Amino acid sequence: MALRSMNQIGTLFPAAKCNDHSLRAKVPASTAAVRTVRAVGILRSRVQNREREEVVISSFDRFRRSLAVSCRASTAAEEAEKGGERRGVAVFVMMPLDCVTMENKVKKRKAMEVSFQAMKGAGVEGVMVDVWWGLVEKERPGEYNFGGYEEFFAMAAKYGLKVQAVMSFHQCGGNVGDSCTIPLPRWVVEEMEKDPELAYTDQWGRRNFEYLSLGCDDLPVLKGRTPVQCYADFMRAFKQNFNHLLGNTIVEIQVGMGPAGELRYPSYPEQNGTWRFPGIGAFQCFDKYMLSSLNAAANAAGKPEWGSTGPTDAGHYNNWPEDTRFFKKEGGGWNSSYGEFFLSWYSQILLDHGDTILSHASSIFKPSSAKISVKIAGIHWHYGTRSHAPELTAGYYNTRYHDGYVPIAQMLARHGAIFNFTCIEMHNHEQPQNALCAPENLVRQVSLATQKAQVPLAGENALPRYDERAHDQIVRASLLEGDREMCAFTYLRMNPQLFEEDNWRRFVGFVQKMKGGKNSHRHSHRSWEDKKKKEQQEVEKVMPNLQSESHLVQRV
Repeated sequence: MALRSMNQIGTLFPAAKCNDHSLRAKVPASTAAVRTVRAVGILRSRVQNREREEVVISSFDRFRRSLAVSCRASTAAEEAEKGGERRGVAVFVMMPLDCVTMENKVKKRKAMEVSFQAMKGAGVEGVMVDVWWGLVEKERPGEYNFGGYEEFFAMAAKYGLKVQAVMSFHQCGGNVGDSCTIPLPRWVVEEMEKDPELAYTDQWGRRNFEYLSLGCDDLPVLKGRTPVQCYADFMRAFKQNFNHLLGNTIVEIQVGMGPAGELRYPSYPEQNGTWRFPGIGAFQCFDKYMLSSLNAAANAAGKPEWGSTGPTDAGHYNNWPEDTRFFKKEGGGWNSSYGEFFLSWYSQILLDHGDTILSHASSIFKPSSAKISVKIAGIHWHYGTRSHAPELTAGYYNTRYHDGYVPIAQMLARHGAIFNFTCIEMHNHEQPQNALCAPENLVRQVSLATQKAQVPLAGENALPRYDERAHDQIVRASLLEGDREMCAFTYLRMNPQLFEEDNWRRFVGFVQKMKGGKNSHRHSHRSWEDKKKKEQQEVEKVMPNLQSESHLVQRV
């Protein structure tokens, strides 16, 4: 990413981590070359000669020393935390999707170092990064190149940031917020081209190549391996490469299980304008492998006539529930015997898919102290209808009469996994009311489901937000029933807008509120104002020095 100016970044180091020499010792020998790069807070640069590089580094060392005053308070606070039980909700920041390039290099390394230092100073716990299947195992099956991630994890460790590593077995491109394209591994794409039935398919024959159809999970369709074996082998290779970081730097493994890394079907693809919000989406069960499973389930239920196809009266991607026979509130197929059979099968095989992959993930990562998590999509549109059509097409059997999130939470609980949920930032009134959107109600339902299953709940914002209204909504949503709090929150996403001066000031305050947790809400409004004033004073201590170094941005 390109940070706009030193003033925009620097206004806002309330406290930067200065004692990074202790962190460097944790970096493995294999990344020694990475260690030697100084933490120069400048934008991406191609320094043409050694003399110029020395001038820049020397100048920026002075800048880093100028942060010492403001960092001491933060360091002292961290040390104090070690003496007792930690309270509040840790905030992570989601990295750009392409922060590791297709050439297996960290993108815009120097800008990222500035960003890491700023985030650590703001009190951010760590970062989330996609570890792309299509990048690491790109060329040939069983050959893994984690080079760019070795560099990335070393940088995170250097600045004392924890990492949530996402095992991303999906294609990047075609979903909300996708800013780049990272395809599946070349050899996987070749197999899908030979047999298009490996892709999820709708009733009109449209193929979706974002993620392999779960219908072929147990079939040796990928050069002699099953998809599940490929996912397990990838995770095993990741552990072998980064075992020394698991539990200390890499604190969470989020296991991708579908499009956008979420446990769901690709029922609302934005690519090529197929779906637009707030359309109901479409069922994705018409490839031959899924239909084979459906046929077997129908025969087992004594209803072979139900096994030849999925619903064909469920409308199109951009219909609304009442436009269709299957989803309409009165006499809709969703509420019939057939509907109950189909929706139970459709949601159960998705749960089975998650259960199988989590079994492998648990056996691979459980010896370490790293947590395992799974992301569930926040499908809040048409939530106020009886059928909850968009949730049903995505594979969540959630209607007015059937709770679809308790079974998911119970499945995750069996593996000790975290339930990660999106749309935490949204208010009901901000959404189109004619589409009966209710994100707050949905978040509440999910919170109760995780409480019932006794599984930890973590959150993400679904869309980029920089305003206090969204921040305050996240804070409220993170405070669960009784003494419960979310175990973590991941902020979407690190980008140039986040580092704009006003946005950054608000973000720093948001992080402090989250870290305060329920305790912070017991204080008076006045005490919070005093805290904000103190933070601003800390910022102003270093502003003159930061502004004096702004010429570095123009030189590189």
